[in-house]
Amino acid sequence: MEEELTVDQLAAKVGMTVRNVRAYAGRGLIPPPRLVGRTGYYGNDHVARLTLVRDLLDKGYTLAAVERMLGELPDGALALGVFETLVNPWTPSEPEVLDGEQLADRAGVPYDPAVIERLVELGIAERLEDGRLRIPNSDLLRTGLEVIKLGVPMEAIFEMLPKLFAQADAVAKTYVELFRSTVWRDFTNAGMPADGWPEIQRTLEGIIPLAGQALVAAFREAMAREIEQVAYEELGLDPKALPSTG
Repeated sequence: MEEELTVDQLAAKVGMTVRNVRAYAGRGLIPPPRLVGRTGYYGNDHVARLTLVRDLLDKGYTLAAVERMLGELPDGALALGVFETLVNPWTPSEPEVLDGEQLADRAGVPYDPAVIERLVELGIAERLEDGRLRIPNSDLLRTGLEVIKLGVPMEAIFEMLPKLFAQADAVAKTYVELFRSTVWRDFTNAGMPADGWPEIQRTLEGIIPLAGQALVAAFREAMAREIEQVAYEELGLDPKALPSTG
C-alpha cells in the first residue's frame, strides 16, 4: 500500500517546513490531500512534487518559474520522474565550497582577487553570502587546475573556456533534438499514454551517458588528427611517420 503522511511527516520527509508545504499547496504546486475527518494525508505523488519543487528552487529557479513548469506537467509520479530527469542534468560530481585562498593553493598560484572575479564571470564559481565560493562542477575545476599545473597560462584557459562551453552546448542540443524529434514526438503523437512514461524515462536516463561516450570517442579521433596536423606544421614531421595516436 502507498505510504500516507500527515503534513508534519511530509514536511520532514522532503526537508521543508510545514509552513512552506502549506504555502506551496495553496499555490497549487501539489494536489489536495486525502481528507479523513479534518486530517489530510499525503502520498508518493506529493513527496515527488515537493522534492522537485525543492530541487528547482535550489537550482535558482524562481517560484513563478516552478509554478509555470509544474503547471504544464501531467499528473502522476511517472511523469514527475521524467520531468525530474530533464531538470536534473547528469552531474558526475557534487558541488564544492572553498575560499579563494584554498582555490589558489590548489592551483599552485598566488591568490589574486581578479582571477576569482573571472571564475565568477565564467560561471565556474558562485559567491556565497559568507564570501566563500561554490563550485557547481568540481570536475571541471579539477581538470582546469591540472592543466594549469602542466604549465598552460591561466589567461589562455580563460579565453578557451567560452569556446568549450559553446561547443558542449552545441553537442547537447544535437542529442536533445534527436530525442525530441524521434522518441518524444512519437510519444506525444500517441497521446502520452500512461504506460509509455517508463520507457521515456529509461531513454532519457540512457541517452546522457551514451552521448558522453560517443563524444569522448569522437574527440579522441579528432584530437589524433589535430596532433598529426600540428606536428607536420610545427616540426615538419610526416604524420605517417608518427606513432599511432588512435
